[in-house]
Amino acid sequence: MRRLLLRWLGGLLLAVLLGAGGIAWTGLTARPQPADCLVVLGNTVNPDGTLSPRLRARLAEALRLYRAGLSPRIFVSGGLGREGHYEGTAMRRYLLSRGVPAKVILVDNAGNNTEATARNFATLARARHLRSAVVVSQFFHLPRTQLLLRRQGVATVSASAADYWELRDAYALLREVPAYAKAWHFSG
Repeated sequence: MRRLLLRWLGGLLLAVLLGAGGIAWTGLTARPQPADCLVVLGNTVNPDGTLSPRLRARLAEALRLYRAGLSPRIFVSGGLGREGHYEGTAMRRYLLSRGVPAKVILVDNAGNNTEATARNFATLARARHLRSAVVVSQFFHLPRTQLLLRRQGVATVSASAADYWELRDAYALLREVPAYAKAWHFSG
């Protein structure tokens, strides 16, 4: 019985490591393509209203892509954080302060998680006849977000990783393995 349990645990560990490797490879090698809209996923807004370094990095990448002409619109999505700020509104403020015209920025303050962001963007995309998107987030978050957007009917979804790294990314990468499996199995 113990030997069987050890084999099962070894197999599970191998599956998680292979899954994490696949997610990391996909996210780190993502190449954005011209699209109707950039989709920037939210993250922490500090209690004083400033953006966390992770969120600033996502917006910096979106700005780079927007200024390079990859997309004419930026969809910023997030919920009301524990800190008391709507992420989408804070992201909009940041983009406006960097010269992005207000008419270009689409705000979703009901994107409380990745699934909600995908659903909310897909609804907006259908209403505005948008058929393609570039996801902007951390490398480990890109494959699942792309999957969820495709499952919501967004025809073409590419991605671009924010240039920000920290130690907790290792944990987040491992956490993405069951999150991706759940999204693959249950969404759509």
